Amino acid sequence: MFNCLRLTSCLARSGTSSTFGSFSAFKTFSPARSFVSNALLVKPNGGGFTFRDATKNSLLTASRTFRTPVSRYCTKPSVQPEKGSKSVGYWLLGCSGMVFVAVVLGGVTRLTESGLSMVTWKLLGEKMPRTNAEWREEFDRYQQFPEFKLKNQDITMQEFKLIWYMEYGHRMWGRAIGAFYAIPAVYFWTKGYFNKAMKIRVLAFGALIGAQGLMGWYMVKSGLEDRFHEESDVPRVSQYRLASHLGFAFVLYSLFLWSALDKLLPAQKLVGQIPAATFRFKGLAHATKAAVFFTALSGAFVAGLDAGLIYNSFPKMADRWIPSDILALSPTLRNFTENPTTVQFDHRVLGTATLTLITGMFLLSRRRLLPPRAYKAATAVAAMGWMQVALGITTLLTYVPVPLAASHQSGSLILLSLAIWLTHELKLVKRLPK
Repeated sequence: MFNCLRLTSCLARSGTSSTFGSFSAFKTFSPARSFVSNALLVKPNGGGFTFRDATKNSLLTASRTFRTPVSRYCTKPSVQPEKGSKSVGYWLLGCSGMVFVAVVLGGVTRLTESGLSMVTWKLLGEKMPRTNAEWREEFDRYQQFPEFKLKNQDITMQEFKLIWYMEYGHRMWGRAIGAFYAIPAVYFWTKGYFNKAMKIRVLAFGALIGAQGLMGWYMVKSGLEDRFHEESDVPRVSQYRLASHLGFAFVLYSLFLWSALDKLLPAQKLVGQIPAATFRFKGLAHATKAAVFFTALSGAFVAGLDAGLIYNSFPKMADRWIPSDILALSPTLRNFTENPTTVQFDHRVLGTATLTLITGMFLLSRRRLLPPRAYKAATAVAAMGWMQVALGITTLLTYVPVPLAASHQSGSLILLSLAIWLTHELKLVKRLPK
């Protein structure tokens, strides 16, 4: 608006002729120079002056020269940014980051077999033992459950403290997520930072966080039950509940990240006619994301059954492409979720198929019209896909060391993050109604 006032003042001082007075009038008009930076002043022999477009080499009238710049400087934008959009975006990104850390902590807790060390659950958190008597009381409670009776009879107090601290840290981090989510959510809601759609998301996020906490305890309870009576039984949590717990975490993380991208990195829009091949590529990108998700979920069954500790060879399994005990259980369907051999075989097949899909998607992206950042996202998905498979094979061949196994689990979430980014960049690739 200030530039517009200066423009009006200058024109008034320089007269009202069709050529805006003499050329010298513009020597005192600094904003006009920025307005006409892409136009050349041309002074004809007859006096006065006109403008020549520097990019199109064509003569312009004064009105055409000033119409667009004045509109640009004086017109209010048609779309205003949402109130507090950046603040909400960073909050959502922080929530997704905290869920990411929770998944990593959960993986390490499972790998170190620490999850059954705490045999009670309280909504607001368990009191940490301080004195030797309190630690003794906690240890006595642990000794009443199957993991101690069948597996850890020789565990010392110091070893018990280590696994207890691991589980305690995982639980308290989950509660910290709840606080980090709830307090800003109430503040942003009261300040009017959420529109109607965002309010629905906020309520859904809160419900998912609560459900995730309850699912965590429901999972732990399965390892504390008196159900391990066979000679080969090992006290551990149900692989079904473990997969559900991990699945909830992945869904919550994905929704947080997608919503954060909406606020902080809005999708770019393609201008003009969008080819049909671009729409098909969008479908392929979503299929790739789904494949990454389900492959990661199958990894929960591998972890739940300790299936990574058998057939530690690749690409064959004990010199066979298809192991002989792949359908050892009856009925047949039980093998896919309860037979460690079948579960590992399925994870290998899903991993290979997903990598093939990722590679094909990347090669195809080079030949498709996409939003600019989508090319970078496709490249990142392909690079991380190959890295994740290499991590998985190395973890298997080295008999599942904790650092490598934790990196492999974290890698699955990084790969899912990049796939989410890719599909988010394609969010505005839509068919226009005819």
